[in-house]
Amino acid sequence: MARFQAMLPTELIKQFEEVYDNTFEMMGDMTKAGAQIVYKNVQANMNKSFKSVRSLNKGLTITKVYRTTSDDGVNSKIGFYGYDPAKKTKQYPDGVPIPLIALAREYGTSSGESKKPFFRKSFKKAQIENAMKKVQEKYLLKE
Repeated sequence: MARFQAMLPTELIKQFEEVYDNTFEMMGDMTKAGAQIVYKNVQANMNKSFKSVRSLNKGLTITKVYRTTSDDGVNSKIGFYGYDPAKKTKQYPDGVPIPLIALAREYGTSSGESKKPFFRKSFKKAQIENAMKKVQEKYLLKE
């Protein structure tokens, strides 16, 4: 009867364990790097679509890295939050919601404002993937 016994080097096993232990941290940093690319692109595109972007810049944020409960994925979001206190109305005594201002410019309004997309144009797949790959290489190639 023939026998075969193979042994993996212990260094290789340690590398696999280290990668497994740091998976959430690595994926979180990767999504954050991609979100930062989108954040910079949104800021650049906002300057082209709006006359004044001061209040919008205050409302544009990147969320913390979090896990989704449905599929255990690692995510980070970029979006508009808060109110513009300079634009108080009867309907919005605290100020107009910043997401509403952004949506009106992105998709247009029924009252005649034409759409000027700036948010959708900010998601450039190649730029995001390159930023994420740089972070991934940092984790996988460290010794």
